[in-house]
Amino acid sequence: MANIKSAIKRAKTSEGENLRNRMDKSELKTAVRRYDEALKSGDQEAAEKAYLTAVKTVDRSASKGIIHKNAADRKKAQLAKKRTADNN
Repeated sequence: MANIKSAIKRAKTSEGENLRNRMDKSELKTAVRRYDEALKSGDQEAAEKAYLTAVKTVDRSASKGIIHKNAADRKKAQLAKKRTADNN
């Protein structure tokens, strides 16, 4: 553990930020998983709602810096591809 007061404060702050980032990343994974489950269930309305939620969550994560912008774009493209494959 750090001895200097500012280093102690930084460690505490960093711990809080880490927790928040993990929670946001978990929320992102959950949104994507729920979309996949909605697709498998065959309920078109639930899948559409889950898709919009997942895309919104991906965008929010990218804007907060939880995931990289390119990773967010790739994830949204994967979701859209599943969506179109399911409609055909």
